[in-house]
Amino acid sequence: MLNFRPILLTVGILLTTLALGMLVPAAVDGYLGHHDWSVFLASSAVTMFAGLLLILGNRVSVHRLTVRQAFVLTTLSWVAVVLFAALPFIFSKLHLSVTDAIFESVSGLSTTGATVIVGLDNAPPGILLWRALLNGLGGVGIVVMALAVLPVLRIGGMQIFRMESSDKSEKALPKTAQLASAIVGVYLLLIVLCALGLWFAGMSLFDSVAHAMAAVSTGGFSTKDASLGFYDNPVYEAILVVFMISGALPLTWYLRTAQKGWRGARDSQVSTFFSVLGTSIAVVAVWRWLSSDMSFFESLRHATFNVTSIIVDCGFVSIDYGTWGSFAIAAFILFTFFGGCTGSTTGSIKIFRWQILFRAIKRQLVLMFQPHRVVDLRYNGQSYSDDVIVSVVTFVSVYLITFGFLTVLVSLFNVDLLTSASAVSAALAGSGPGLGPIVGPSGTYQPLPDAVKWILSCAMLLGRLEIFTILVLFNPQFWRD
Repeated sequence: MLNFRPILLTVGILLTTLALGMLVPAAVDGYLGHHDWSVFLASSAVTMFAGLLLILGNRVSVHRLTVRQAFVLTTLSWVAVVLFAALPFIFSKLHLSVTDAIFESVSGLSTTGATVIVGLDNAPPGILLWRALLNGLGGVGIVVMALAVLPVLRIGGMQIFRMESSDKSEKALPKTAQLASAIVGVYLLLIVLCALGLWFAGMSLFDSVAHAMAAVSTGGFSTKDASLGFYDNPVYEAILVVFMISGALPLTWYLRTAQKGWRGARDSQVSTFFSVLGTSIAVVAVWRWLSSDMSFFESLRHATFNVTSIIVDCGFVSIDYGTWGSFAIAAFILFTFFGGCTGSTTGSIKIFRWQILFRAIKRQLVLMFQPHRVVDLRYNGQSYSDDVIVSVVTFVSVYLITFGFLTVLVSLFNVDLLTSASAVSAALAGSGPGLGPIVGPSGTYQPLPDAVKWILSCAMLLGRLEIFTILVLFNPQFWRD
């Protein structure tokens, strides 16, 4: 029988951490004289009580979790944190419904950036800061999970990035604890640098901090309804592009670069990511320039910001690109399936899986006319086996099947096809806005039926937890000893 005590202990620790995080917006609201400080304080007390109850009732010595425990912990911890993180949204001045509060909480922690809140420009400061903190916590949380849990679970080919290798030279730092603390340090440093850059460029300190957390986490929550379109400032956009990209790179890559230099830290997925991003920006910029009266600089500016935002699954927008025509609509839906690098804060399928998939296709084409040829499978100079290809192909297949199934499911609630498909793709990828007049760059998810919001909330969790982490729990064999 599965031992739940270590799982519940860990969930309790996460809830107490979340409770401490709620004190930050409570302090800000209190300092600014907004009465919502009591909402955050009460939410913190409830969350802290639940966390301490789990800790005190499950005090055990945890040396190592089994694979089954890791699967359950990964899903249960995210669900628990999402539920308690929704409390401030329910009881604050916004008075969101339970459905909307859960949606906003899932969107923040999964760093999706989709929102049901209308009137962000006049929203309480504590709520705006809480949304940014959820992005920040979710961003670093997914990186730790991607490096520490998913490789052990062999999900979608991520065993390539398993840190517990017998070859210690492959570790960015010799111990997992040191690695985790170094990753958090790099993550926080990027947020600080982004916030300072925006502040020095003229943005208010509050908005700078909020947008910095949303950019590095590729979460996309803004303090304005119009997102970056509110500022219409190319300097702000340029700074955020740099830090959205920084969040899309493996955080361990920064550590390797500091230790080994640029050449020693070369990573195949990083160079491929920049190639894909640069090509996508160039194509959209040139097409927009030739098909409109927009100047080349304006075309390049908006293409760079919005294409980067969607490819890295951030969700910031500077202009309603949904009005650019059918080519732009098709391109931006396609971009949601790209993602950044593994070990980054991004979601979606991710670059390394596309690399493995296309290499597998290339090998298959070679073997069709040279069946006895031995094709060496290598990634970043290391050989990998066919089980990695099987994992990647299976993941991509299930991802696309899930996308199709959920799109049909959403459309059953009288939602048009463009809205259904773009909303589901954005939810699975964590890329924020969809397309169309409802959930497009200039809209919100508020008008959607509650049933659709629950479906999209599940989609956000499915995408963020790499699908199989949740699906395996519905397999009866998983629960058998």
